[in-house]
Amino acid sequence: MQYLLIICHDASFVPTPALVGEIGVWVKDMEKRAILKQSNPLRPPGEATTVRVREGKRVLTAGPFANSKEKMAAYGLIECADEQEAIDIAASHPMAKAATIEVRPVWSDLPQMAS
Repeated sequence: MQYLLIICHDASFVPTPALVGEIGVWVKDMEKRAILKQSNPLRPPGEATTVRVREGKRVLTAGPFANSKEKMAAYGLIECADEQEAIDIAASHPMAKAATIEVRPVWSDLPQMAS
């Protein structure tokens, strides 16, 4: 089953060179074990555009969709046997010590949409 790791931190967070190195080692290990399918940091929230369509009209808002203290900073898509393994993998990520990681299952068993 796939899980999305949503990595968040507040504006005061500044990664150290040592942390960046630890993340690189973690990524290589997870790729080698065929657990990590994709992962990237995100550009700053101020560069986001939130898109909504209401009554047929686009509504664009500069910035992230939610106004919260912690902002999404990176993501990782992992494949694990179950939720416990996904939680263990998230806990082993170096950012778990410095930030917050939400583990969210990917909904892969939705009925096929009619085309």
